[in-house]
Amino acid sequence: IFIKRCDVLNDYNMLFVFVTLRRELMAELLEDEKVSMEFARLEEEYSILTEENQNLITVHSQRAQQLETLRVISQKRQGSS
Repeated sequence: IFIKRCDVLNDYNMLFVFVTLRRELMAELLEDEKVSMEFARLEEEYSILTEENQNLITVHSQRAQQLETLRVISQKRQGSS
């Protein structure tokens, strides 16, 4: 009977260890999934911001060109007056 109880206790102890490890692994998996979702969100946000930045650079360049054109026209008008 003693040996049988020892075997049962040993089995119980192993089961407890496996359950504990499973819980730890599930917690790690959940954390990894959260990190993956955050990474995907940040990638999307970076993509959007990069596109917005490119649009702003384009608009800035266009406005700078328009300003230069207006300066030239203004100087020509002042020169011919």
